[in-house]
Amino acid sequence: MVAGGLCLCGLIRLLCSLLIPALFLSGILCVCLVVLLWGIRLWIQQRKKQLTSAGSDEKRPLLVAFFHPYCNAGGGGERVLWCAIRTLQKKYRNVTCVVYTGDRDATGEEIVEGAFRRFNIRLTHPVKFVFLEKRYLVEASLYPHFTLLGQSLGSVFLSWEALLKCVPDVYIDSMGYAFTLPIFKYLGGCRVGCYVHYPTISTDMLSVVRNQDTRFNNAAFITNSPLFSKFKLAYYYFFAFMYGLVGSCSDVIMVNSSWTLNHILSLWRAGACTSVVYPPCDVQTFLDIPLEEEKSTTEYSIVSVSQFRPEKDHPLQIKAFAKLLKEKRLGQQPSLKLILIGGCRNQQDEERVKNLKRLCEELGVSKDVMFRINIPFEELKRHLAEATIGLHTMWNEHFGIGVVECMAAGTVILAHNSGGPKLDIVLPYEGHITGFLAENEDSYAETMAYILSLSPEKRLEIRENARRSVHRFSDQHFAETFLLAVEPLFK
Repeated sequence: MVAGGLCLCGLIRLLCSLLIPALFLSGILCVCLVVLLWGIRLWIQQRKKQLTSAGSDEKRPLLVAFFHPYCNAGGGGERVLWCAIRTLQKKYRNVTCVVYTGDRDATGEEIVEGAFRRFNIRLTHPVKFVFLEKRYLVEASLYPHFTLLGQSLGSVFLSWEALLKCVPDVYIDSMGYAFTLPIFKYLGGCRVGCYVHYPTISTDMLSVVRNQDTRFNNAAFITNSPLFSKFKLAYYYFFAFMYGLVGSCSDVIMVNSSWTLNHILSLWRAGACTSVVYPPCDVQTFLDIPLEEEKSTTEYSIVSVSQFRPEKDHPLQIKAFAKLLKEKRLGQQPSLKLILIGGCRNQQDEERVKNLKRLCEELGVSKDVMFRINIPFEELKRHLAEATIGLHTMWNEHFGIGVVECMAAGTVILAHNSGGPKLDIVLPYEGHITGFLAENEDSYAETMAYILSLSPEKRLEIRENARRSVHRFSDQHFAETFLLAVEPLFK
C-alpha cells in the first residue's frame, strides 16, 4: 500500500518535471509555425510584385479571382459565376476578372462561349483563366470514406496551386470551398469573400446521422450500427467546428437563400458580414415565352431541370412518374412524357445517367422517359414552353434556380417540401397559390395526378400567379444585391 503510494507520487513528480519542457517546446514550435507562415506570406507578396512590376500600381488593374474548379459544368452555380463577373465588369472599369478552373479539356474561349450558349450571358470584357492541374483532389470519388474532410483538405492543396499561379487582390470562392478562404486571406494577403450555395455540412445532416436515417450520404450499414452512427456523429461535429472556423475568415459572406442563411449563421457565427443574395435566374427570357391556355390534351409533358448529381434524387422522379403511369393506365387519360434535362460534369455523372436509364427499364417506363444532357439554351426554352408540370425532388435544395425557371416559363411547379423552394420560392403571391410541394414517392404521384386533373383554366391561373412572383429573382435584382454585398471588398 505504502509502496504503491510512493510509486504514484514518483509518477506525479515525473509528469510535473516534464510539463515545463513540454510547454516550452510547444511554444517554440508555435513560434516557428508563425514565422514560417509569415515568411510564406512575404514570399508570395514579393512574387506578386515581380509579376506585376511591368506597370505602376496606379495603372495596374485590380485582380478579382473566382475559385470555381467546375466553371464549365453548366449548372445554377455557374450561372451565378458568370452573372457576378458580368456585373463587376459593368460596374468597375479597372477590374480584371480571373477564374481558377480545372476544366483543362476546354479553352477559355470555349468556356465563355458555353456560358453564352447555356445561360444567354455575354461578358463585356475578356476573362483570364488559370487552369489548375490538381482538380482531382476535390473529386468525391477520390475519397470513398470521410468524403467531406478529404475534399476539404484537397481544396487546400488546390488553392495553394491557384495562389502560386496567380495572386489576386480580391478572392471570391463561388463554389463552396470554404477551406480555401484562410489560404488566400492569411498567406495571399487578399480580401476574401464567398458565395455559399450550400453549406458543406449542416445541422440537418447532423440530425440525419443522429436519428440514424438512411440517405444518399448516410449509408445503411452506418444507420444499422449505433457504434458507427456515434463515430460518424463525432466526425461530423468535428468537421462542423472546423468548417465554422475557416468560414468565419471571410470578409464578405453571401448566401443564396433563407435556408442557407440559417445554417451559415449557426455554423460560422458571422452575422455582421452575411447577407442573402438570391441567385440570378434568367426570368425575363422565360417570361417572354407566351403564356396561353393549353390547346392540346393528347399528351402532357413533365420536365425536370437539374444537374445529374445524387442529391437531386432523379430516382424519386422516375419512381413517382412510374407510379403515376400505373394509376393513369387504369383510366382513360392523355399520354404522359417525363423529360429529364441536366448537365453532366464528369464520368461519375455520366455513369449516374446510365443507372437512371436502367431504372427506367426495370420500372417499364423507358419509352416514356427522355434524357436531354447538356442541351443548348433554346432547346431548354422549348421544352419548358411545352411542359405542363415542372418537377423538382431534391431534399433541402439550397435554393432552386431550376424551380424559378420552371415557374417563369409557365409550368405548374411541383417541388420538394423543404429548403429554398419551401422557404423562398413556392410561396403564395398576394394570397394566391403559385405551385405545389411534395415529399415522397406517393405524394409526388398523387400531386401530379391532381395537377393534371385540374381544368386548363385553373392551371393557367396558377401559372400566371407563379410568373408574377418570380421577378424578385431576376438578373437585375441579383446585380443590385451582389454589388451592395461585395462593396467592402473594393474599398
